[in-house]
Amino acid sequence: MSTLIRRRPFTLFSLLTTLLTLALASPMLQAADGREQVLLKTSKGDIVIELYADQAPETVKNFLRLVDSGFYTDLIFHRVIPGFMIQTGGYDAKLNFSDPPRQVPNESDNVLKNLRGFVAMARKNDPDSATSQFYINVRSNPSLDPKPGRPGYTVFGRVISGMDVVVEIENTPTQRRNGMADVPVEAVVIKSAKRL
Repeated sequence: MSTLIRRRPFTLFSLLTTLLTLALASPMLQAADGREQVLLKTSKGDIVIELYADQAPETVKNFLRLVDSGFYTDLIFHRVIPGFMIQTGGYDAKLNFSDPPRQVPNESDNVLKNLRGFVAMARKNDPDSATSQFYINVRSNPSLDPKPGRPGYTVFGRVISGMDVVVEIENTPTQRRNGMADVPVEAVVIKSAKRL
């Protein structure tokens, strides 16, 4: 009996070590050299997003063009739903809509999932209607992933720094305003977005 007790901690430790190694080796979680990163400077703090151009090339290309053009400057997180996601990329503090220059094809059939901290494109019912709006998952949302015969929402990045800021934004009080639900009472503004 004492032999079993001595072996069990080792076996459990070995299992946990193996699982951790596999998780860190996953292409969804491991950072790669040369991967583009974007810094969002917000009124609540900084968020750094790592981009996955290998899995979502058209989406990342579009996102970086918008970043480089200054499109996201002075836009707000206009849709904040605790326990779900925070969304930005479409409206300024007065809820004036910023017309995006292009649409991008749906690329949700990649290996990336709507896990906590991962970043994906918002869209309308048309799977290929994503433009500039994106959201950060504040919890894992498998319902937003693709299913057989049904495209999902294209995941193209992951927050690698600033999840505390994401959580602070998530917990911002919201209201209904100009016919839009879940708008923060105090505007959460993107002061700038730039490549690192």
